[in-house]
Amino acid sequence: MSPAWFQELWRLFSLVLFFLLIGLLTGKICFYLLIASLVYIAWHLYNLYRLHRWFTSRKFQPPDAPGIWGEVFYQFYRLQQRNRKRKRKLAAILKRFQKSTSAMPDATVVLSKNYQIEWLNKASRQLLGLQSPQDKGKPITNFIRSPSFAEYLANNDNQSFVNLVSPSNSEIILRICVIPYARNDQHLLIARDITPLHRLEQMRSDFIGNVSHELRTPLTVINGFLETLQDNPPKQWQRPLFLMAQQTIRMRNLVEDLLLLSRLESEASQPSHHPVAVAELLQSIYEEAHLLNGEHHISLEVDENLKLNGQQEELRSAFSNLVFNAVRYTPAGGSIKIYWYQDKDGKHFKVSDTGEGIAKEHIPHLTERFYRVDVARSRSRGGTGLGLAIVKQVLNRHNGRLRIISEIGKGSTFWCDFKE
Repeated sequence: MSPAWFQELWRLFSLVLFFLLIGLLTGKICFYLLIASLVYIAWHLYNLYRLHRWFTSRKFQPPDAPGIWGEVFYQFYRLQQRNRKRKRKLAAILKRFQKSTSAMPDATVVLSKNYQIEWLNKASRQLLGLQSPQDKGKPITNFIRSPSFAEYLANNDNQSFVNLVSPSNSEIILRICVIPYARNDQHLLIARDITPLHRLEQMRSDFIGNVSHELRTPLTVINGFLETLQDNPPKQWQRPLFLMAQQTIRMRNLVEDLLLLSRLESEASQPSHHPVAVAELLQSIYEEAHLLNGEHHISLEVDENLKLNGQQEELRSAFSNLVFNAVRYTPAGGSIKIYWYQDKDGKHFKVSDTGEGIAKEHIPHLTERFYRVDVARSRSRGGTGLGLAIVKQVLNRHNGRLRIISEIGKGSTFWCDFKE
């Protein structure tokens, strides 16, 4: 027990003893003990009043008081000092944070839980058209009026981003990412100017599209002459003409895939979605797969009444790529299973095969353009290296996701997951 408590107990004992002696001398013990209690309570109330006045005033030094109240004032004074020191430290950290973010070329906006603006840096004025302090406290959706941005916030996908035209300058393309922090009570919006990257990507896409268009005409002419020459050619020309025709077909398929991929990447807007009878679409692909190679056991299990909102030709391209890949890379006698079903997580298209399988290190790269696990094997089986890149683009345009599980020697399974 601290000396202050001994002093306080001694004060209480002395007060009670004093009034008890007076009560014994006058014969009014209870009355004087009551007075002693009231005096002691009044002393504490007076010190509580001093404590309250100290808290509400701007005085730095605590009031003087003996005993336990002096200890209370001193401890509050120490706590006040620590809090002021902590506040100064936090203010310095906040100031450094604001200086560093103000110097960033990326727009940085601190948002509340309800996406209201709390703080913004200088780049936010240029890239997002925000003004401080008049825009503080207002929802960020008042200034970024884009359906895709509203959908992005509603999905609350912290691992992705959204590309938008700047609300303050239509010539600037922004990549916006919203990250929750502080236990999801606040959000940090970061907007980066990707206009040069967007222009470069557009130039690449235009170049591929133009080259593909230019290649289509000479390939058509060459293919026409080859078909003519293959009618009763001399024996020594049969194999050369066959190989030339085979490579022409391969080049034509490559050009068609390049044109499709270029179109999917260049179209900024989402396709007009209509209910697609996926069961009928898969039945057609199933029959084509049998014609492609009749040496496999191919099964089809679909929900006949389950439809999907989308663009039919794009979905056909994605689904057929997965099915035909399974046919190409599954040895004769293997099995291929095609599914179309719905569960609590959404709608799913699934292709499972008993083919050669894919090593784990290759799976993250399969949707890259011209990526091949085995170049020689892919070319010998007619692959262009663009099939899964097309699948990825189609799924992105239909709010879908591609999942892949594969094991060497046991086969592969591909899923197209749709949220609707």
